[in-house]
Amino acid sequence: MTDKPDIIQSVDTAISVLMEVAKHPGSRLSDIARSLGETKPRILRMLRTLEHRGMVQKTTKGGFRLGNAILVLGTAASTQVDLVRIASPIMEDVGQKVNETVQLRIIDNSEALCIAKFEPTRDLRVHAMIGRRRPLHAGSSKVLLAFLPPQVQKQMLPEQLSRFTARTITHPVRLAAQLQAIRKDGYCISRGEVSDQLVSAAVPVLAFDGSVVASLNIAAPAFRTQEDDLQRFVVLLKDAAQQISKGIGW
Repeated sequence: MTDKPDIIQSVDTAISVLMEVAKHPGSRLSDIARSLGETKPRILRMLRTLEHRGMVQKTTKGGFRLGNAILVLGTAASTQVDLVRIASPIMEDVGQKVNETVQLRIIDNSEALCIAKFEPTRDLRVHAMIGRRRPLHAGSSKVLLAFLPPQVQKQMLPEQLSRFTARTITHPVRLAAQLQAIRKDGYCISRGEVSDQLVSAAVPVLAFDGSVVASLNIAAPAFRTQEDDLQRFVVLLKDAAQQISKGIGW
């Protein structure tokens, strides 16, 4: 027997209400309750909560339509979907040229989140996983942190910075200095900060307004990666990131 997913019923119902409003703008309370097979008092509570958060709003005729907060979600979702669609073939091209792993990451919940990847077919490679999270203060994910305003950087970092290897920077002053250098250089190179056996290079991907929306990185085993290789990675990544940035409107 397949286990049922562990869901919160009220959240599930609220999402159903939101989807119903999206499909049928102007729907009244009674219409939504009838369509979902729920009681009107229950649906009213859902609508009031969604209205409080700006997800829906009342029309002049007493129905409901999507609220302005949905525009924020829609824009973010569209950007991420377009980002992956545009980046994927470019990432594959870079990965084929270097025969190493390429990843696309964004900031999510004060962490670096992998949303797309390319892995070579060779046996010894860096294994990437879509959905895997990394701390922003260690490794090439620092490139995401470096281009944020200093005040936002502080909000993104925990009070105690975790150490993963002897090379992980955990002192705030040293980290701030490195972030400044990354911003100046326009790229980040990490040597054994997350794993002793791993090196990586990363560059920022820019949104239409010039802000950093993602990072593009190449990760490789340290034993076969020389300094010349890392510098070549940076050149390829900068060109690829520029292509992606233009593709999403920069």
